[in-house]
Amino acid sequence: MFQFAAIVQAGSRRSFPLPRHESLRIATQAILVAVAVITQCMLTQRLLADQVTRPNIVLVMADDQGWGDTAYNGHPLLQTPHLDAMAATGLRFDHFYAAAPVCSPTRGSVLTGRHPNRFGCFAWGRPLRPQEITIAERLQAAGYATGHFGKWHLGSVLKGSPVNPGGSGFDHWLSAFNFYDNDPVLSREGTAVEIKGESSLIAADAAIEFIHQQVELEKPFLAVVWFGSPHGPHRAAPEDRAHYAGKKQADWLGEITGLDRAVGKLRTALREAEVSDNTLFWYTSDNGGLRPESSGGRAKKGSIYEGGLRVPAIIEWPARIRAPRVTQVAANTTDIYPTLLELLEIEPASQPVLDGVSLVSVIDGTMDRRPRGMGFWDMKQAGVSTPSDKWMREELAAQQAGREYHDKSRLVLDAAQIKTKFPADRRAGHAAWLDWPWKLHRIQVGKAQSDELTWELYQLGDDPLETKNLAGIHPGRVAAMGEELDRWQASVIDSLNGQDYDAPQ
Repeated sequence: MFQFAAIVQAGSRRSFPLPRHESLRIATQAILVAVAVITQCMLTQRLLADQVTRPNIVLVMADDQGWGDTAYNGHPLLQTPHLDAMAATGLRFDHFYAAAPVCSPTRGSVLTGRHPNRFGCFAWGRPLRPQEITIAERLQAAGYATGHFGKWHLGSVLKGSPVNPGGSGFDHWLSAFNFYDNDPVLSREGTAVEIKGESSLIAADAAIEFIHQQVELEKPFLAVVWFGSPHGPHRAAPEDRAHYAGKKQADWLGEITGLDRAVGKLRTALREAEVSDNTLFWYTSDNGGLRPESSGGRAKKGSIYEGGLRVPAIIEWPARIRAPRVTQVAANTTDIYPTLLELLEIEPASQPVLDGVSLVSVIDGTMDRRPRGMGFWDMKQAGVSTPSDKWMREELAAQQAGREYHDKSRLVLDAAQIKTKFPADRRAGHAAWLDWPWKLHRIQVGKAQSDELTWELYQLGDDPLETKNLAGIHPGRVAAMGEELDRWQASVIDSLNGQDYDAPQ
């Protein structure tokens, strides 16, 4: 003990032995200082670990951009320098799929991790059931600030609706009923506002303002940015159209370059706010493209064939994805929800059945094959018209006249009601089961079980355009994959009929 005291007092004028009580005091102080330093180091390491495991999240989605509608995927005309940069520095998916071949259903799949038929969002304009639990609600409960900016198309954007962005867990929102064009009228948390500017940049600017607010508050954030481009009608901003002067499709091409500019502005804002390293930025599209020649497969938007489902996808996250990679693992928009839950170590006490799988192992480079197949199913149910520009201008006029709403039916107050119960054996429509590289199609156009049934089997690795039906050559594979598809469809019907909502969530 005296020896330790002498070491502590090295450099002091006192060279004689210390009294025992003073030696004990000095030793105790030294130990306390050491403990404080170690504790501080441990807290700092814990804080750094928390910062890495709790990244900011930015989810960006295009509207009708097909797999081949980027320069990095080989389009001969398109200029998409910011998406190209993301693909060159982040994790690029070469086999990423929208859950459905049209907009609203896929958007619902992103928020829930579930196939949209499970909650009755069969087609465009169908709402998200309020009973569903969204990724915004999960992250909100975990302490994240949440914001939605741009196209909503999952119910309503009016105040008081159970299916507006606020009802799905978003604290802040500037949103449109459906796709929207330049100089739109949007809903800022239920209030109609007219905004001038290019459509994608308007959404990006609103998201950037939200991000700056959360950075100042030192709060982690989820920013969902859903562009209205390149959905028709195509009206590119002049500076974007100028890149394609004289081209027949100049406005369509220009809209994609416009959304690329918005992506670049978001990335720049994250860097300038010094949060880009630990922000997971996930870019994709809601369904296949509008032109078969660049859709990345057979057919286009609206189809269960590859051209209707295959979409571009990139994840940029410098803190975790330190080197550029391309993955051949088949992935789906339903995977976004479970991936974020695992990354943030959120373990819900109760969770309705998920169709997506976590891609954390893909992000970390330790998964080379999806653990289970994925199902697709167009049940041939009608969409619901939601003309955003017309409706929002009517709502703006109503508010200016002192009325709360132009049309209360647009609140979709009955969204939680399950009005139709589907037979347990219902399988009609065009369904498919993908177990890469094999894809099995089950096509039954009529609604009766006795209607003609067609099976098609394709090996996508050799036949990405789905031209060679191998069903007759591989009957065993058709039978096995058909059984998996049937079990999945049965589960979807159970969910559709409300069985997932029986237990408290």
